[in-house]
Amino acid sequence: MNYRFQNLLGAPYRGGNAIITNNTELISPVGNRVSVTDLIKSQTITLPVQSSSNITRIAASPDGVFLLTVDENHRCQFINLRQRVVLHRISFKNAVNAIKFSPDGSHIAVATGKLVQIWRSPGFKKEFFPFELVRTFADCDDKVVSLEWSPDSSYLLAGSKDLTARLFCMKKLKFGVFKTKPFMFLGHRDTVVGVFFGIDKNTNKVSNVYTVTRDCYIFSWGLSGNDGEFDGMDVTEPPSPGTPDRDGDGTVEGVGSGDIKKRKGYEGRGGNLDEEGGYLLNRKWELLRKDSFMQAQAKLTACDYHRGLNMLVVGFSNGVFGLYQMPDFVCFHLLSISREKITTAVFNELGNWLTFGCAKLGQLLVWEWKSESYILKQQGHYFDVNCLAYSPDSLLLATGADDNKVKVWTVSSGFCFITFSEHTNAITALHFMANSHSLLSASLDGTVRAWDLFRYRNFRTFTTPESRQFVSLAADQSGEVICAGTLDSFEIFVWSMKTGRLLDILSGHEGPVHGLMFSPTNAILASSSWDRTVRLWDVFDGKGAVETFSHTHDVLTVVYRPDGKQLASSTLDGQIHFWDPIDGLLMYTIEGRRDISGGRLMTDRRSAANSSSGKFFTTLYYSADGSYILAGGSSKYICMYDVADQVLLRRFQITHNLSLDGVLDFLNSKNMTDAGPLDLIDDDNSDAEEGIDKQTRGKLGYDLPGSMPNRGRPIVRTKSLRIAPTGRSFSAATTEGVLVYSIDDSFIFDPTDLDIDVTPEAVDAALNEDQLSKALILSLRLNEDSLIKKCIFTVNPIDIPAVAASIPYRYLQRLIEAFADLLESCPHLEFILRWCQELCKAHGNSIQQNFRQLLPALKSLQKAITRTHRDLADTCSSNEYMLRYLCSASSGK
Repeated sequence: MNYRFQNLLGAPYRGGNAIITNNTELISPVGNRVSVTDLIKSQTITLPVQSSSNITRIAASPDGVFLLTVDENHRCQFINLRQRVVLHRISFKNAVNAIKFSPDGSHIAVATGKLVQIWRSPGFKKEFFPFELVRTFADCDDKVVSLEWSPDSSYLLAGSKDLTARLFCMKKLKFGVFKTKPFMFLGHRDTVVGVFFGIDKNTNKVSNVYTVTRDCYIFSWGLSGNDGEFDGMDVTEPPSPGTPDRDGDGTVEGVGSGDIKKRKGYEGRGGNLDEEGGYLLNRKWELLRKDSFMQAQAKLTACDYHRGLNMLVVGFSNGVFGLYQMPDFVCFHLLSISREKITTAVFNELGNWLTFGCAKLGQLLVWEWKSESYILKQQGHYFDVNCLAYSPDSLLLATGADDNKVKVWTVSSGFCFITFSEHTNAITALHFMANSHSLLSASLDGTVRAWDLFRYRNFRTFTTPESRQFVSLAADQSGEVICAGTLDSFEIFVWSMKTGRLLDILSGHEGPVHGLMFSPTNAILASSSWDRTVRLWDVFDGKGAVETFSHTHDVLTVVYRPDGKQLASSTLDGQIHFWDPIDGLLMYTIEGRRDISGGRLMTDRRSAANSSSGKFFTTLYYSADGSYILAGGSSKYICMYDVADQVLLRRFQITHNLSLDGVLDFLNSKNMTDAGPLDLIDDDNSDAEEGIDKQTRGKLGYDLPGSMPNRGRPIVRTKSLRIAPTGRSFSAATTEGVLVYSIDDSFIFDPTDLDIDVTPEAVDAALNEDQLSKALILSLRLNEDSLIKKCIFTVNPIDIPAVAASIPYRYLQRLIEAFADLLESCPHLEFILRWCQELCKAHGNSIQQNFRQLLPALKSLQKAITRTHRDLADTCSSNEYMLRYLCSASSGK
């Protein structure tokens, strides 16, 4: 039961801005979560923390330790990236369009509405007021959409929708007052979406300012004049809204305009400047040049500037991006990624990699512009994921969605390595063959396709004489027979895998066949239908339905227990029925209506407790040992039940994202108006370039399943559940994407056979006396992972057979799990494999007799051995070709 959230697949990017920290770590928002991708190791993880709604803006500290996230509800989280925990929280009054740490990491600039706020950056220590507001600039006449700090953190550039950019000074004058009015960069015809400082490499000081506008122009500004004055601008300023001025130590300055005039040497204009940071205050800016990106039919939606290389990257609404050398405005590259809008574009620290994101396609790219090659290329499903399938070795996970695509993911890295797009309609079911080398997919387009995972091609297509819509799929253990259930004709079609010929059509159901599964132990096929029956079919003998289990409500899905001795079915009244398929008897029933009951929808007329909608399970799946079952449906919960005792063990809440409908149990009556719920009234007049794109309609123009009209709030639900054959993890296809949960091994003390004499000291004493068997058994009883591995490595290879034979059966599962864990990280491959071989020799009969209890541990061991074998095979193959090349090259000389 000790599962915890591990990763989010199927949706690498959904909107907002992406950033790169430590030159190789790509951080991107995914819904209300944050994904971190290591571009060197090619691995991605999703932070366990969640925001209250979809994240729109993120910013990282210069050292890459802290992360700021801001969501649609203006709530900000201050996260420690290394520990993956939230340190502080704060809420802003208006929407945040830009947020940035200062280069020295001491302050944070926040563009919230028309205001630019400067906050002191919190640290590791616990504080009552961790966020301290230092300064507020209220000079802009419209929303501020872009910010940029100068390299010395003394100045701040802000671009606004009022067609101007402003230069703010963070330093104070000699007598403790700020520079009053900012310098304004005028002449733009559209929103200033990017502002950047250009650096003179000789003096290492700011020499240029670049402003990039939404109508595809870039303005280059240069310094002129050095008259020691403030360009006629008054020093006194109106009171700042919401906060007093504070000095560098955070103390309030009590200096007024009258007091300042009394100071010696001050006359109201001009005056002496601080030596630090005064080089921009007393000089004018002039427009040097104005250049066009020549994208007349598009809008500029994303941009970034690298100071070290003097290079600018821009992305447009037509999917084109450009790379330019500044200040001469020389175009290096002008390429197209897609036809959709580029929503983020950013350099890494060295400037050799470019990151692009397209929110509408869920696309995330990292491109090396010098070699013109991809470092990372990931794209999620365009619509909701409908179905999942684990490979038998648990290394791969396949997903099918409404976008007609089948994607195969590597579970360990979280990356998609192949996409199949031959289907012409939504994917409804997936099934991995026993050899893990081929994958089956069923679709509403009337075909079942078989995919070769070695050659990445469709090698077999199963069709019917008349077009049908398939919604369920199954294959027998031998892989000889393929079956698919239909939505429209209520039939089950049977094909031969070898020839692709249609063998039989099983008729008898009077409703759509949404559940289909072969027994793991024989050739009996179980099918469930909306006609309130579960039927068993003998496919090979052709006798038709050999057994019928009647229910009082529509049957939504059916699943076999891994040993084939039990059958579970879910009905529309929220019950799970457990049947004995051999005797045809109902064993017991679980009432799950209260457990699956989720939140209240915006359009519901009744409260969540009184509503009957969604209180049923649409997907079921047994654990590897059959002791518990997972159930999910149109709810924010996934329920785990103990099969033997019929009790609820645990509920997993898949999301806390308030951007989805059905998360809240109680709605606020203040948000109800005469025209309906306030959240469903489309009063958002902001530009499409801001925030996150909400895809609410399909290709045919109708509302997507799970979406709401107007504002398009998707409904939280779980469409498919699968437990890995190893039993160490499970995946859920939800509205948020594919959530992967794995067993939490952080707890240590879980003894299996403990008494007063079993202690770590006793283990060490047995090792010192060279009693290896006793030490290993004591460590297994204590169940301390470090002690178990210590005892394993103490055994000499010659003594392995004797020690392995002395291990009692009840400790065998824990020992196999230890070996599976060691194979993942230990370099002593031959030593561990020798242990596994001797265990199989000594306990072969016990393993066969108790295969069901040991199945999860054995699957984990098989997974580890398979992965190691693949890595070694690739290395040996590469070395072989390298040696051949070197030998041929040396002989040629």
